[in-house]
Amino acid sequence: MQSTALLQPLPLTADVFAPYGRVLQVSADAAGGQAINSGTSSRHVLLDDALLTADGGRPVISLSRAQARQLPMDLVEMERHVHGSQAFVPLGAARRLVLVVARPGPAPRGLADLAAFISDGQQGVWLAPGTWHHPLLALDAGDFLVLERCSGVDDCDVVALAPPIRLVAPP
Repeated sequence: MQSTALLQPLPLTADVFAPYGRVLQVSADAAGGQAINSGTSSRHVLLDDALLTADGGRPVISLSRAQARQLPMDLVEMERHVHGSQAFVPLGAARRLVLVVARPGPAPRGLADLAAFISDGQQGVWLAPGTWHHPLLALDAGDFLVLERCSGVDDCDVVALAPPIRLVAPP
């Protein structure tokens, strides 16, 4: 298959990612939070409602052990979860990921419908229900904590990208 359109990821920031979900991050110099454990820790709430219980769903936490992906690569499909959300959080050392997304609604048809973002390796993300996204694209091999909605009903719509979109390295 020949790719004709090129997609280059932008740095992941809360503002540019807002139409698709939230960036889960506390900066190293973050002050505040709620003191807990007799003042030995502070809690920073990153998301207060993950929207995981719609239509009888339940929250599930899993670990995805991802292989490193190499760019450029061809994107051939996107998926979405209409009834629930997903969160991906890198564990351990810095683990960068690329998020290829499209707004909730009709299936993406091509490059004009897609956006791509690259994390700094410390950021996690929460994808809002219905957000179209590519399956996990880790640039660094390793573990990611995944929080998602699970139920007895399949909640994964998949659409092919034809022709494929070529995802290229950031500048």
